[in-house]
Amino acid sequence: MTNLQSIKCKRLADEIADEIELTPAVYNAICETQREIFVQNVAQAYTLNAQPIAGNQWISSPLTVAKMTLALECEDVDNVLEIGCGSGYQAAILSKLAHRVFSMERIGELANTAKKRFEILGTRNVIVRYDDGTNGWSSYAPYDRILLSAASMQVPQVLFKQLKIGGILVAPMVKNNKQYITKYIKHSENDYEEICFDECAFVPLLNGRA
Repeated sequence: MTNLQSIKCKRLADEIADEIELTPAVYNAICETQREIFVQNVAQAYTLNAQPIAGNQWISSPLTVAKMTLALECEDVDNVLEIGCGSGYQAAILSKLAHRVFSMERIGELANTAKKRFEILGTRNVIVRYDDGTNGWSSYAPYDRILLSAASMQVPQVLFKQLKIGGILVAPMVKNNKQYITKYIKHSENDYEEICFDECAFVPLLNGRA
């Protein structure tokens, strides 16, 4: 990362920190993640706006990414499963916090592009898979944390089954025609605590490969 890119990343982290309280680790993760490589319009890379990417998808606002990351509480956990890799920016942030990130993407073009970005960045602890994320990724389950980067009326039960006892799942949930960042804490196989946070905007969670 160049000095100019580092300055822009820090400004972005500071702008987010003016809106919400960041942990030092999340602040540093934003500072250390070169956002412009993940967007199409480089001129808008360091704004707080959501932006379009390939496949008629969107890269979330950096503010929303920060909120989702904070809700996930993934600092120093072993493994995180992300459903909806998209551009890869959220996974890149998670890679600075968790030991390993397994990210699934149903659109082949996005999955392949994200893989190339992580190769360019030298990020070795993110594994991207082109597949239907609603089935989860059983090979590496159970997971300490699961994050859905797509909105749904209901979290697929298979994802809860792949979450460790004591683990956290964060997803944008649709309620009364609005989306809210929602956190689930798994206390036992049949007992989940649900905490609802801020309103958000995500593309819908879809089944199958595109």
